[in-house]
Amino acid sequence: MKKRAHVMALFSNFDEAFAAVAEIRYYRIPGLTVDDVNVISPIEHPEIEEFLGERESHVPKFTIMGALFGLSFGFFFLCTAQANFLVQPQGGKPVVPLPSNFVLTYEMLILFGVIATLIGFALGARLFKKRDSLYSESVSLDQVAIELHVDEKYMEPLKQLFTEHKALEIREAVA
Repeated sequence: MKKRAHVMALFSNFDEAFAAVAEIRYYRIPGLTVDDVNVISPIEHPEIEEFLGERESHVPKFTIMGALFGLSFGFFFLCTAQANFLVQPQGGKPVVPLPSNFVLTYEMLILFGVIATLIGFALGARLFKKRDSLYSESVSLDQVAIELHVDEKYMEPLKQLFTEHKALEIREAVA
C-alpha cells in the first residue's frame, strides 16, 4: 500500500512559488501533475489560475438542485395548503388559483436556489472542515503556500525542488 504525504511549502515571493509550480507542470518530478497542486495566497493571482487551469466547481449543481426542489416543493406546498384549508367551493371560483400560485412558486424557486447556492459555496470552500494541521497563519498575511498530496517516494525530489526555489518552510504530514 502506498503512503500518501501531505506537503505544504511557504514562499515569501510569489515569483518563486510560480517557478516551483511551473517546474511541477513540466514534469520535473515524475508522478506529479498540476491537478495535485493547490496554491494558497492572501491575494488573487490570475496568471497562476490560468497556468493551473480550470478547477471543477460543484456550486452550480447545488443551485440547480435547490431551484428544482423549490419549484416542485413550492407548487405542491401551495396547492395542498389551499386545497385543504376550509374547502368551500363558491360559485365558479377555483379551489387552487393558478396565476397567483405561479408567482409564489417562482419566489420559492429563487429562495431555495439561493439557499442551496450558499450551502454549496460553504461546502465547496470547506468552511465546515476542521483546520488542517499544516495550515500556517502567515499565508493570510504575506506568504504564498503550495499544497500537495504526493506519494511518499516523491518526497525527496519535491523537497529539493522547493529548497531550490527558496521555500521558507516545508511542512509535511503522512496520511
